[in-house]
Amino acid sequence: MSYQPPSGTRDLLPLDVAQKYWIEGRLEQMFQRWGYHRIITSTVESLDTLMAGGAIAQSSVIQLQGDGQERLGLRPELTASIARAAVTRMAQVTYPQRLYYTANVFSRAKTGTQAGQQEYYQAGVELLGTRGLLSDAETIRLLLSCVNTLQLTDWQLILGNAGLTRSLLEAFPQPLRKAVREAIAHLDRITLENLDVADELRQRALQMLDLRGRPQDVLQAVSQFDLTSDQQAIVHELKSLVELLQSADPDQPFILDLSLIQSFDYYTGMVFEVVANMPQGRQVVGKGGRYDNLLGVFDPKGRSYPGIGFMFNVESLHQALLGTGHLPDATPASDWLVVPKTPQAALAAFQYAQTIREGNALIRVELYLEPEDDAAIIRDRARDRRISRIAWITEDSPPAIETVN
Repeated sequence: MSYQPPSGTRDLLPLDVAQKYWIEGRLEQMFQRWGYHRIITSTVESLDTLMAGGAIAQSSVIQLQGDGQERLGLRPELTASIARAAVTRMAQVTYPQRLYYTANVFSRAKTGTQAGQQEYYQAGVELLGTRGLLSDAETIRLLLSCVNTLQLTDWQLILGNAGLTRSLLEAFPQPLRKAVREAIAHLDRITLENLDVADELRQRALQMLDLRGRPQDVLQAVSQFDLTSDQQAIVHELKSLVELLQSADPDQPFILDLSLIQSFDYYTGMVFEVVANMPQGRQVVGKGGRYDNLLGVFDPKGRSYPGIGFMFNVESLHQALLGTGHLPDATPASDWLVVPKTPQAALAAFQYAQTIREGNALIRVELYLEPEDDAAIIRDRARDRRISRIAWITEDSPPAIETVN
């Protein structure tokens, strides 16, 4: 029998973990600098929570067998779980709440996707209880700060607005809206060209597909649509956001894409993606958006609170950073090797190793477990493991400290 991880999962070996922690550590530091506090939610949730009022397809959830009638599943993302926790466990807190997480998520693999991967690692934030231009801008600027602290190269920020895109789709007959939405999301021009609708609607669908590019050009193009007052207000807010972001960082180029549609259908306003250009092609390494109705799904009285957030896919970031030279190329070496020279010196060796560890929380100390090996063999093993100092311990003499070259 060959023992392997379950399909869609993988083991992370020490170097993988060191590189993963390098990424997560820098993201967590940035989250904390912006005033965010970590939250940890359950890996297993009720299926009703995970589906977020129908915004997340049940087919994407890996379901579990519960003891009773409750349907359970593994979380495919964190936003719904955090929204549930905020409504049910944080009712007395003051808003806004700034929360962050680093966690694994699970999603049922679709045929032909990333070798059937079903377990992922994510790091992200949720800003709850505030809406408007400043909260949107803060979220985007935090996202950009995260990308910069990782020193990611060759990437783009893509902005859209789910509320505007959804309202533009209302011009299509109800039975066709889902098909048009999916065709736009997948950049499927052929499907749109063959829609069984009036020429005017077909042209509208193709125009929506092309609403991407320089922000000023896209805003000008969408302004030519026959917009309602609500749609005009969204366009005005979007223009203000673009101007604020560009004024804050004129050298940060981004794309405005009003055909951008996220896979989870709880977004109500701004949506965005960070796309990295890699040898294997373009890949989304982070995404998020505004969801002003999600928390109300979990409130017994239907009260809702605005929210906005984003997540980074740690595996995708890992792949994007592999060629940059920023990730650790080896696991951290121990600083000390403590060697009992005789079996009788074992207790003294344990005590000396503990003394070193207590003196510096960041120091790594290993105990050599074969006390009768030849000293030359011990030195060679220390060099192989990149250990810089050896403490030779005897039962009745002070330690002899040696620097390994």
